[in-house]
Amino acid sequence: MHRFIRGGRSRLMAQVASPARFREVAKQQQRAMTAGRDPGDDLVKATLVLADGSRFPAYSFGARAPISGELVFSTGMVGYAESLTDPSYRGQLLTLTFPMVGNYGVPDPSRVDEYGLARGFESGRIQASALIVQDYSRDYSHWNAQTSLGEWMAQEGIPGLTGIDTRMLTKKLRDEGSMLGRIEFEGEGEPLPFADPNSRNLVAEVSTPEVRVFGKGNPVRVIAVDCGIKNNIIRMLVQKGAEVTVVPWDYEFSKVLGEYDGLFLSNGPGDPTRCTATIEQLKKVLAFEGDEVKPIFGICLGNQLLALAAGAKAVKLPFGNRGQNQPVTNVLTGECYITPQNHGYAIDDSTLPEGWKTLFTNANDGSNEGIMHDSKPFFTAQFHPEAQGGPTDTSHLFDMFLENCEKKTTELHFAPRLSTPAVKPKVSKVLVLGSGGLSIGQAGEFDYSGAQAIKALKEEGLEVVLMNPNIASVQTNVGENTEHRADQVFFLPVTPDFVEQVIAREKPDGIVISMGGQTALNCGVELHDKGILQKHNVQVLGTQIPVIVATEDRQLFSDKIAEIGEKIAESFACDDLPAAIEASKTIGFPLMIRSAFALGGLGSGICENEDQLREMGAKAFSLSPQILVEKSMLGWKEVEYEVVRDAADNCVTVCNMENFDPLGVHTGDSIVIAPSQTLSNEEYHMLRETAIKVVRHLGIVGECNIQYALDPHSLEYCIIEVNARLSRSSALASKATGYPLAFVAAKLSLGIELNDLQNAVTKVTQACFEPSLDYVVTKIPRWVSNLSPLARPFAAFFCSPHSFFPPHTRVRRT
Repeated sequence: MHRFIRGGRSRLMAQVASPARFREVAKQQQRAMTAGRDPGDDLVKATLVLADGSRFPAYSFGARAPISGELVFSTGMVGYAESLTDPSYRGQLLTLTFPMVGNYGVPDPSRVDEYGLARGFESGRIQASALIVQDYSRDYSHWNAQTSLGEWMAQEGIPGLTGIDTRMLTKKLRDEGSMLGRIEFEGEGEPLPFADPNSRNLVAEVSTPEVRVFGKGNPVRVIAVDCGIKNNIIRMLVQKGAEVTVVPWDYEFSKVLGEYDGLFLSNGPGDPTRCTATIEQLKKVLAFEGDEVKPIFGICLGNQLLALAAGAKAVKLPFGNRGQNQPVTNVLTGECYITPQNHGYAIDDSTLPEGWKTLFTNANDGSNEGIMHDSKPFFTAQFHPEAQGGPTDTSHLFDMFLENCEKKTTELHFAPRLSTPAVKPKVSKVLVLGSGGLSIGQAGEFDYSGAQAIKALKEEGLEVVLMNPNIASVQTNVGENTEHRADQVFFLPVTPDFVEQVIAREKPDGIVISMGGQTALNCGVELHDKGILQKHNVQVLGTQIPVIVATEDRQLFSDKIAEIGEKIAESFACDDLPAAIEASKTIGFPLMIRSAFALGGLGSGICENEDQLREMGAKAFSLSPQILVEKSMLGWKEVEYEVVRDAADNCVTVCNMENFDPLGVHTGDSIVIAPSQTLSNEEYHMLRETAIKVVRHLGIVGECNIQYALDPHSLEYCIIEVNARLSRSSALASKATGYPLAFVAAKLSLGIELNDLQNAVTKVTQACFEPSLDYVVTKIPRWVSNLSPLARPFAAFFCSPHSFFPPHTRVRRT
């Protein structure tokens, strides 16, 4: 993955004042980490055989057990324990598209929560028949790990295969559809025959054999039909105030529904038409009238069963929708959500009878993702709002269902996220503050962002004026016949005085300040504060000035984060050195100082004592009007998310990155990896959910990044900062994922919505999606040998002939 020497984000990554102290902390962290390895050294040879005759040599981990089933694939970079125990995977040979699996091990399967449900697992056993990965990590390291993935699978009697090109295998399934397969071992006698699990009643295999009650005494009573119900569905219903009575799939719930406030239909595996007993019960429930009508909510298989009971038909999808990044559109509001999914069947929208309509649609393939009744409180979701694994963007559907149950609602109402629709800016001529001269806070690292912005603005038919004093940039060094070149280029410094002169001459009606680094951003803020933009009737496009100030001013940022109950390190914003000395008496040493409105870690660092604070503080105040004095989190992990949000509140995280080194090593000096390698599903989506929550609360429109400090021994985390602009890592994340962040951000600044933009990779689907990488990208810092040993490293990106970056920056995808 690639990251340039990160700026604003790296205040906490500023270089350590005491290397000896850092080494001590690093050793403590290493000793404290739970680490392990599979007991065996030799992997057994095995072969994956498909029904079409294809053979894939591999090595086995887990149990040495021949098996047959349906071969499917799932996109997702975390959550292997949750996926394997999901009953919807019953009878399937599960292929994970992410290449490196097993890094964070497996938690204790016997550990349960206050409801008696296993933590980190979706049922009491592994439900998939086998697991197929490209690279299995026998070494694992995580504070919550008890055993390796392979050891756990061996205990459960489940085989795994590694050493297969899962990218090629996934492509085969996408081109030819899911197919039957089997795993053969050398010297194991006659191979098993191919067996289609969908020919069995898989629901009967995974459903509870008895009635169980969770959340006894909660105010809302719900009866849940268990067709393979996941633990987190029960957990979320109970946490949100429901007493959940879980009944078997063939239970005669129509006879007792009057005793409950609502009916829930769970997920489950296989062909929905085989659940005849459940469908017959639902037909009786749908015939109820008056006070007998109770709210119904179905998930996954529950969606299909309710539709079949209503009279619709189900179809088998070519390769199914399984993974953690499926975009779904609410047909009523137009909003787009990123959802986890696991299904091979879908409802044919055209067969829905009168009185029913489509509620959700898959933005990729157009398949049905949910239905609702016109006049009764019945609705469904084909996706998984409960997540585990995956994003929790649609968990509010549980709240809606329980509210319907509590208030005895007779009709459904889906309100848009924003009560007032955003107004698109009306502009015809836009000034772009470009990448600037060769100095910290600007220059070549931001050339990509500005060049992409110009391209996006020109595509929308706008006249573009560029200010950039650097003649050796892509922005300014474009051929005269190039379609996406700026109409006017001014080789002038990006300062308020020169910008005002250009504004007075060119009379633009819009300005883009988020594409030129910290220099352009600070210039835009100063233009606003001096009233220059208002004087010339120039509107800022994208994230507005008050939002930018709230992210740059340390006290304002702290206050904003506190408003939504999120966590930042204990800190004090100080306007002079005496105030910083006073704050240190409360914080204690060692502590961290960070400069406001600065880039590249300038004026930031760890102070071991008051003398160092006075020395570093004096330097910091020479560069910035404000510093933040905060608690040191030396030794914690640094993790970052690149986030995109449009004016309609659609929000996605495009890429996450993890530093190889803990906090205390500057990002520019550290190896950085995308996506993260040591985060569990819980950690990954906890930070993702927080990122979206923060970005929405701040009101950012366009692209930004949020940086975290994550405790390597627990789920505790702190938000370091948010950069409300395109950053040095934006080019890195764009290259790593194929998602053109700057291009998309420029379009969003014009009021265009994510689901109205084309996916730059597929050219068919839309831009409201989250890339699920099937490779790993690494940035390794490099020092130039003929410079001083103290010279800053620059990012070295290797081996890609199609780089967006200057010649010395290349990307390796592994």
